[in-house]
Amino acid sequence: MSKRLTAIIQAELPGFVALCPELDVASQGDTVEEAVANLREAVELFYECASADEIAAREGGDIFVTQLEVSIG
Repeated sequence: MSKRLTAIIQAELPGFVALCPELDVASQGDTVEEAVANLREAVELFYECASADEIAAREGGDIFVTQLEVSIG
């Protein structure tokens, strides 16, 4: 079985941080591809190890990813 989840990748020198907001699971890597691969592994391990109650609690809501503009200065 497979599941489609969100991966948010952010540059954080000297590498990249990857976050799955649906599960609040994160990982990192030296490249975008490595960060995504490490996140995939972390999410798969979460599903293997977490209880059904914890999975249900984390999968609870919808995720909306957007940008916002703010005034600075």
